[in-house]
Amino acid sequence: MSDAIIGFLRSNGEQLDVDMAEALGIPLAELRDSIAQLAAAGDLICCKVTRFIDGRKIEGTSCRLSCDPPTPSRGRKPGVKKDDDAEAIIY
Repeated sequence: MSDAIIGFLRSNGEQLDVDMAEALGIPLAELRDSIAQLAAAGDLICCKVTRFIDGRKIEGTSCRLSCDPPTPSRGRKPGVKKDDDAEAIIY
């Protein structure tokens, strides 16, 4: 079962445990046990989340592969210096 969970996360990215259980056809209790074992082994990173979708409160566990960091946000990053020569305007 753990191979199915890792394969699902590899192809779909970060997911809630409820969505994974539905997609894989695994009972939620069994999925949570497998997720706990994978997280203890260091294969997954999990955290408790609360989401509000259409005014409905959904609580669950968000999981992602430990080797798959989230993508960095767009835009300038703190600590990055601009090249002064690139912005110099010579008349």
